[in-house]
Amino acid sequence: MSVPIRTVRRLAADILKVGESRVWIDPSNLDKVETAITRGDVRRLIKEGVIRKEPPSTPSRGRWRIKHERRRKGRRRGSGRRKGPWISEKELWMARVRAQRKFLKLVRERGLIDAKTYRRLRALVKGGAFKSVNQLKERVENLTAQKPREGGGISG
Repeated sequence: MSVPIRTVRRLAADILKVGESRVWIDPSNLDKVETAITRGDVRRLIKEGVIRKEPPSTPSRGRWRIKHERRRKGRRRGSGRRKGPWISEKELWMARVRAQRKFLKLVRERGLIDAKTYRRLRALVKGGAFKSVNQLKERVENLTAQKPREGGGISG
């Protein structure tokens, strides 16, 4: 009478106090294993070395590695990663607006425009009314020409 190897594996796991996946059965002695009927037979096979327990497997560090590599590498959103134009429309707009606002501040500090005109021009700058600082300069010159004040034109 032969016993399925699965049953022998289950008995051996119980005797060795390990899971079934850690039970190793010698493939060259399968005929001996099939003849083992009782727990005593399984114990004898363990003593002979036909059945033994495998060492426990260590948990994979794959998930840990992925998690920590992500942190080490950063967000990777630099200009080298981006597709499309070398500089975005938004960046161009920001540079233009900043330059125009800087110019407006300078003009106000020199006293060429009053606070009310400054606020109105600043709102126009935000709305994208001027393509460049030069265009804004022309508008300011037109406004100052209408209101004669002490001091000359604008340079810089």
